[in-house]
Amino acid sequence: MKSLASLSVLIAASLAAACAAGPATKQNANPNIDYPGFAALVGDVETYRAKRLIDLDTFLRYAADEDTIILDSRSAEAFARGHINGAVNLPFSDFTQEKLDTLIGDKSRRILIYCNNNFADNAEPVPLKRVELALNIPTFINLYGYGYENIYELEEVISLNDQRLAFVRRS
Repeated sequence: MKSLASLSVLIAASLAAACAAGPATKQNANPNIDYPGFAALVGDVETYRAKRLIDLDTFLRYAADEDTIILDSRSAEAFARGHINGAVNLPFSDFTQEKLDTLIGDKSRRILIYCNNNFADNAEPVPLKRVELALNIPTFINLYGYGYENIYELEEVISLNDQRLAFVRRS
């Protein structure tokens, strides 16, 4: 009986320790998916991204530099309906190291990004998305994760009709 009581105490102590530690992170059987690695990357990028948010005037000044790329990561269809003049399109779902390297080239090249949620109009071709799912956040995180660090994100909310902006729309 004494060993049964000791075993019960040991099991109870183990359960208490497990509960205190919080939920266990399930290891994915797929070696090509790393949620803990992604979560760590998000944490690493948060402070860096906060320093790389720029207003429209700075965005446009940087865009005037011929070695800067304006990357629109919306779908090809959304891009075709309308985009910032001079932007190039690589849909977020198509991001791979090879495609990014082909499009952007030098990892030190300045990249400007924007998304639907930079526009106040909430109309086609840039309807608003849920704020916590705005495409500029995963775009920034992924670019950084692929080794691109010279990224700037449009912070300002503007109108499609803002006179400072050349927005190309499909006729």
